[in-house]
Amino acid sequence: MFHEYREEVSYLKQNDAHFDKIFEEHNELDQKIKNAEQGIIPLSTQEIDVLKKEKLKLKDEVWELLNRYLQEKKA
Repeated sequence: MFHEYREEVSYLKQNDAHFDKIFEEHNELDQKIKNAEQGIIPLSTQEIDVLKKEKLKLKDEVWELLNRYLQEKKA
């Protein structure tokens, strides 16, 4: 996620506990969704949809924090 901002993401993961937490939660949800879609873990389509919405919410929050950092970095 946000591969073009690897350095900035790495910096935020090391220096912002909240950013690190939601970034990791996003990655965990991503893996859980992949496992469910491959039939590795049993989840209904509705449960997967809920997880996808949670994942998108986290991605939006990660982007908001990353974007704020990028703006501060420019200033």
